[in-house]
Amino acid sequence: MTPLPPRAADVMPKPREWSPRLWEGADLFAWLKILLGNRAAVQLPYWYIAGIVGGMSFTHTWLRWLQHGLYGRRIANTQVEHPPLFVIGHWRTGTTLLHELLILDDRHAFPDTFACFMPNHILLSERFFKDHLGFLMPQKRPMDNMAAGWERPQEDEFALCLMGQPSTYADIAFPNRESLFPNSLDLSGLTPRQLQDWKRTFLRLIQTLTYRDRRRLVLKSPPHTARIPMLLDLFPDAKFVYIQRDPYVLFPSTVNLWKSLGKTHGLQTPSNSALIEEKVFREFRVIHERYHATKHLIPAGNLVEVRYEELVQDLPGGMKAVYDGLSLGGYESVLPRIQGYAARNKNYETNKYPMTPDVRAKVNARWGDLIAKLGYG
Repeated sequence: MTPLPPRAADVMPKPREWSPRLWEGADLFAWLKILLGNRAAVQLPYWYIAGIVGGMSFTHTWLRWLQHGLYGRRIANTQVEHPPLFVIGHWRTGTTLLHELLILDDRHAFPDTFACFMPNHILLSERFFKDHLGFLMPQKRPMDNMAAGWERPQEDEFALCLMGQPSTYADIAFPNRESLFPNSLDLSGLTPRQLQDWKRTFLRLIQTLTYRDRRRLVLKSPPHTARIPMLLDLFPDAKFVYIQRDPYVLFPSTVNLWKSLGKTHGLQTPSNSALIEEKVFREFRVIHERYHATKHLIPAGNLVEVRYEELVQDLPGGMKAVYDGLSLGGYESVLPRIQGYAARNKNYETNKYPMTPDVRAKVNARWGDLIAKLGYG
């Protein structure tokens, strides 16, 4: 008896989950700062990755110098005519959702994954990576079911980290060690000289992105939620959309985020769950306390606050409130795209992370006052 041919579902390749470590976009100085700051605590199975990162860091450094030679003056003379629009909020609150909705507007530009993971030579190598190295990117993000790819919107905090700036994202490389840059989340741990360098680097990044695309930049990075004074110092008329979500949902989801990133991009196998949980407890408080202490600095009409639970119930209505609150104008022209986005993603399901009574009790003990303040008691 002739066997039946295999079904298409049996022979279709599974989506590839492997991807390069994000450190492969760091220049030599950024890489050495992270590696030596963690006493080169690379576990044996990851030594080859550290070697690859080290070798590539020389290339990125050379390309950075080349880009500076070719474009440095033009970048420095680039005026940011349209103040950026910052999407802020704690991790897992829906900042990615808001970012994707806002960039449906043709008037808005954004830093994509290429720019954020290869920030040292954006202008030199973009076409090559996007045309020939798309296979390096996974189809989905490691922490959820959101799409990934070189052209997808990404957090500019990754770019800052790979350009050598102190960042909480450096913790991803060595998930079993204490934070390399404590108090970098709100930049309070930086010396005056380090803070000046951070501002100079961030401004150069924004100028580079603006030189590439003159439209208003929409930026999304949760750490910026704790940096409003510094952002306003650079861009006094910047606009902000802040989104919040039930902290009881955020805690297990954020713990999973850091564990997933550690597994995917770490140079150690994550084994210290208590360290990750403490990071989440600490940074949630920093983000919310700094945001609520400084949001009054934002000029009237430049801040809109959104609740995730309300936004997902009515994307068009929620986005209209954002457009009206920030006086962006042009909502009617982008409405069909928002409606299309809502239709395409109507069956999207977020990951569920059950919370045990013991964990809930710990969350109440550490965040109870903030939970009440946020209205999620």
